[in-house]
Amino acid sequence: MFFLNLSLPEFMALLGSLSGVMVALYLLDRLRKKHTVATLRFFAVSEKPPVLKHRRKLQQPWSLLLQLLSLLLLLLAIAQLRWGSPARASRDHVLILDASAWMNARSGQARLIDQARAAAQSYVKLLPSSDRVMVVRADVLATPATLFESDRRKIRQAIDQTQPGGSELNIGAALEFAKQAQRIRAQQAGEIVFIGAGRVSSDENPSLVLPANLRFISIPGPFEHCGLRKVSVRRSLSDPDTWDVFVAVKNYGNTPRSVPLGVQFGGAPVGTQRFNLKPGVEENAAFHFKTRAAGWLEARLFTQDAFSQDNRAVLELPARKVLPVVVYSAEPELLRPVFTAISGVQATFQPISAYDPKISNGIVLLDHFAPPSPPATDSIWMEPPPGKSPIAVRSTEQNVKLKRWIADHPLGAGLRTKDLQFSSAEVFRLDRDDIAVAESEAGPLIVARPGKPKTVVFGFHPVRSGMKYELTTPLLFANILRWMAPDIFRSWELTAGTVGTVDVALESETDPSTVRVVTEDGKPVPFTVQGRNLRFFAGAPGIVRVLTGDRELVYSMTLPQPGDVLWTPTNAKHGLPGRGPSEPASRDIWQWLAIAGALGLLADWILYGRKRSPAPASTASRSVLWRKAS
Repeated sequence: MFFLNLSLPEFMALLGSLSGVMVALYLLDRLRKKHTVATLRFFAVSEKPPVLKHRRKLQQPWSLLLQLLSLLLLLLAIAQLRWGSPARASRDHVLILDASAWMNARSGQARLIDQARAAAQSYVKLLPSSDRVMVVRADVLATPATLFESDRRKIRQAIDQTQPGGSELNIGAALEFAKQAQRIRAQQAGEIVFIGAGRVSSDENPSLVLPANLRFISIPGPFEHCGLRKVSVRRSLSDPDTWDVFVAVKNYGNTPRSVPLGVQFGGAPVGTQRFNLKPGVEENAAFHFKTRAAGWLEARLFTQDAFSQDNRAVLELPARKVLPVVVYSAEPELLRPVFTAISGVQATFQPISAYDPKISNGIVLLDHFAPPSPPATDSIWMEPPPGKSPIAVRSTEQNVKLKRWIADHPLGAGLRTKDLQFSSAEVFRLDRDDIAVAESEAGPLIVARPGKPKTVVFGFHPVRSGMKYELTTPLLFANILRWMAPDIFRSWELTAGTVGTVDVALESETDPSTVRVVTEDGKPVPFTVQGRNLRFFAGAPGIVRVLTGDRELVYSMTLPQPGDVLWTPTNAKHGLPGRGPSEPASRDIWQWLAIAGALGLLADWILYGRKRSPAPASTASRSVLWRKAS
């Protein structure tokens, strides 16, 4: 026999302390003797209280003995006394179920996950009923489905509810989690059992340090397989209306395979290609098609194998938006080359008399005039009349030189030309939130006002001045349009990949504060930026968006990854164990000890408790001490 909750010194200390208190209570008698008299006439109030004396002899030794025995039984129940030896006590096992994407593969008519669940149920049936089991589902993450549990119904339910995920198996993380769980939570460590196919990535080191108590129950399945590795789509750098499609296909098996690939957009074929893949080889294909419409792009392998989940990938492509710009000018030919040089802009030129204040979308440009009512949408003002300018004009200067651009703001990105001279220019007075885009020695010459709507005001006409032949002019207008309507100029890149760690190559070193990584419903995703590399982790299938300035990358984490190689541990037990030893494991007897202790206290109260209880005294005798009058 042994204690489970308390050590022997702790048990003896508690027993000795409580027994001493109980014996002291029996030796100390503070009960006053009562005398029944006919009248209090011959008694007076005592001036001195009676002296209490300790008993030198127990009046009811059998009651004390019964209470001490009951106390001993209750303390044994609290210490959780077990019948047997510690070597045969119940053990805590960790059952790791392979929940990677490959467990969706079929072997005959059954899936591998169904076979793994049946093997797990068989293993649990072979364990003693007192053993506890923790069920862990392992894919790219190790997720516990139960704590160390002895209830077989809960264990069977956790096993039956295990389903394959969409990622490959990270066996190292699963084994490390199991070791930590046994080290921290287990009372006596049992086995770490892995049940599954054990198909892992070739990048993972399969020669990791294995725990000594590892048992490997293999679920054999098919090995020959071809699948989509990655599908990436992005707009062409030369033509924004063209999409570039890149598809990667891999042969995971040991024999050469010939696999046809088809790509469609909106049901219309984009291209086809046949891959002749050697064992373990990955090849790429590129396609190009032109469209401005939104739609679904589908890449499909026309092949049949045991794992069909990675034979098809679908991406939703956004429509290419066009930014409407309405130019009100008496000289439209001066501004026409500026807007035709900017891709994604649809410019409409109107006379000043056709001004419409009800335009609610796009951008309005007002050339050298101020309308009766300002536009309801974003607007660009060129040399407005000083008295009607949306930005207060401080003065009008002659022969003004441009000295500075705002270099740390998107409005001044890429603008380097200086010492441009204007025959006449308006100098503005800035309010609190205004942005000085270009400045001279006299003050701001171009001012931007954020808010809704956004406003940019020029103190000069760029096409009538020396800027007409400078590259700065189209760049400046492109910056203004991008600042006002960033979604129009956002470059898109969409990728169908697998759950796990994703590395994103940035175009340049980026400030992490300007980067956003969010899920489809807008929840932020933790990420790190090192130089030109951004890294984040997605633990579940879904859509993740990476926004860096005017670039948006969409990752559809829906393409399952089956793994490249089979992991087979050498220094481990294999297969189901034999039945345990015939002798029973240690048993709990604290329930019977608690019942016996409670019965002992009840018997003491019935036999001796009523005899010790004093009869209630009168109010006078309880409140006042009396003595016999002499």
